[in-house]
Amino acid sequence: MDNLADMAVFVKVVEAHGFSAAARRLRLSKSAVSKRVSRLEERLGARLLNRTTRRLSLTEEGSAFHQRAKSILADIEEAEQAVSRLHAVPRGTLRVSAPMSFGTLHLAPAVPDFMARYPDLRVDIALNDRLVDLVDEGFDLAIRIARLPDSTLIARRLAPRRVVVCAAPGYWRRAGVPARPEDLKDHNCLHYSYLLSDDAWPFTGPDGAISVKVSGTFMANNGEALSAAAIAGTGVALLPTFIAGPDLRAGRLRAVLGDYEETGPSIYAVYPHARHLSAKVRAFVDFLAARFGPEPYWDAP
Repeated sequence: MDNLADMAVFVKVVEAHGFSAAARRLRLSKSAVSKRVSRLEERLGARLLNRTTRRLSLTEEGSAFHQRAKSILADIEEAEQAVSRLHAVPRGTLRVSAPMSFGTLHLAPAVPDFMARYPDLRVDIALNDRLVDLVDEGFDLAIRIARLPDSTLIARRLAPRRVVVCAAPGYWRRAGVPARPEDLKDHNCLHYSYLLSDDAWPFTGPDGAISVKVSGTFMANNGEALSAAAIAGTGVALLPTFIAGPDLRAGRLRAVLGDYEETGPSIYAVYPHARHLSAKVRAFVDFLAARFGPEPYWDAP
């Protein structure tokens, strides 16, 4: 059992890119983690890691051992889950990464209901619009609103995402209402700075897909900040309805160009591939899919 424990600590050090980060995740002291890796190297008669003050890297022997150790530990976890799967109850800590606005407005309010069902479970949510590496950073799953690249991650669609061109009614009275997307070139368009297409807004309309270059005086890396600026009459925003929905219903924002849809991705839960998905991840993804889709409450009239 000590051999397996030392192996598990070594794998965690590699995944965390250092002894300090691994120690925090394992809730051990840094010296205890270092001692276990050194004991493993002694037992194997080989150096597994190159240690410097700035970085940690695998030796050739360490790289080969790391791959085998990961496989062995995965097989052990699978064997344990195969025995207990029918009786598994979500427990432990569930680490979730989510975009800031969606996480604040919709994920965080949903979590208490989920936790009430599973009192043995702790939930740790990190809200950040940065694209995290689930495996390296130790997350169980992430909520992503993006076109998903091919990867080893598994994705499950939770809900569609609608996006509207909107502004305050006073802005439209002052600046005029666009009849087609090309008219947005004459408006003060509020820009989301994480938009991959830079300053171009994509649409699909009666004549197919088009992309319109827009410009404006305000930029933010957060959709709620753009919404606040639009409500204040600063300009035109391209907003998902999971942010703009309440303000559209209340009349603080007015959507235009209804015949043109912004061509965007859905809302997904993504998680690392596993032959036996953990009970906590399965339960959470099922819960979110039932709560948000296929007709999200934020799109209700």
